[in-house]
Amino acid sequence: MALLPVSDALDRLLAISAPITGSDVIGLHEAMGRVLATDVAALVTHPAFDNSAMDGYAGRHEDFAQVGTELVVIGESAAGRGFSGHVGPGQVVRIFTGAPVPAGADTVLIQEDANTLPDGRIRTTFAPAQGRHIRPKGQDFAIGDIVLRTGEMLDSGRLTVAAAMNHPRLPVFKRPKVAILATGDELLPPGSVPGPGQIIASNTYGVAAIARDNGAEVIDLGIVRDDNALIAAAVAKAQAAGADVLVTLGGASVGDHDLVQPALVESGMVLDFWQIAMRPGKPLMVGTLDGMTVLGLPGNPVSSLVCALLFLEPLLRHLGSLPPRDRSGQAKTVTALPANDKRQDYVRARLTRGADGVLRAETFLRQDSSMMQVFAQSDCLIIRPPHASAVDAGAVCDVMILR
Repeated sequence: MALLPVSDALDRLLAISAPITGSDVIGLHEAMGRVLATDVAALVTHPAFDNSAMDGYAGRHEDFAQVGTELVVIGESAAGRGFSGHVGPGQVVRIFTGAPVPAGADTVLIQEDANTLPDGRIRTTFAPAQGRHIRPKGQDFAIGDIVLRTGEMLDSGRLTVAAAMNHPRLPVFKRPKVAILATGDELLPPGSVPGPGQIIASNTYGVAAIARDNGAEVIDLGIVRDDNALIAAAVAKAQAAGADVLVTLGGASVGDHDLVQPALVESGMVLDFWQIAMRPGKPLMVGTLDGMTVLGLPGNPVSSLVCALLFLEPLLRHLGSLPPRDRSGQAKTVTALPANDKRQDYVRARLTRGADGVLRAETFLRQDSSMMQVFAQSDCLIIRPPHASAVDAGAVCDVMILR
């Protein structure tokens, strides 16, 4: 079977997975990072009234036109407690930032441009333009204005304006549900005491972190032994929980003990493809099962994480209507890199920035896909395309930024 290029594999994965259309209505405090499911219109006008942008004196422009004019202070307007009277000729009202502009006033003279006199008057030292320092009613938005749009991801600014529009809750697309299933007779949960031939299962935690970081709700199906019936029961549990994506860890190849793929096929999965022209991560499996996307990741921890970043991350952002995450970059390689074979390589490396401001990538000597410590210390993956020629130290390479 010919190995599928990485870009083709991702295109096919996204093509079989439609964005989620269901929605929830949630409070503003819970809405950070969620995606709006409908347009949102203002329920109030903002500002609701003409108000002052500065501390100063509200009066008539014609009374401010001549520097040195003396005006009588007839009252005060503060935020939440406006002046109820009317400003007439030769009069001003002491006003504070955010306070309503009183009737009859059309300009604010800031307090630095006025000298206070002992008899309740001020003398102007500057002639402001008409309307200066007044925020007009509806300057920001009016009732019925569409301010937020479907598909926008909610952040601090959008949540602030939603609150100002008088929305305590917002409609957002449902989070993708990701069920994660680890398989293998040798696996034990963290905190266990491994016996002969046993290892601690670690992949679930990194993959779950990637899923949550991309807006997903995670369902941990635990560890299942290499048994067709047990695997099928775990798959049924994922379906019953309404999982949009089932991620399996290990057992997706074709060895005598790799039972995940046949168990899924027996459960009704339509296999789309498996085996990708990449290193690490060749034995990747993709299929569908009654509307649930199935993503079978390799068992080696580094392979699993690299594949999760390359395939699970864009899949979840596609399902959740989140904007794609751009991890692309470029760096000069610190060491020479050999010619590549037919598989696309993702080489673990540290990033530093030189005195010239250019990023430099220093590869780790050992690249074994079981070495989690190396991956944890890596800042990027140097991308070596299939059949890439050897390059000398200092060559500019494409990289995938990890952190």
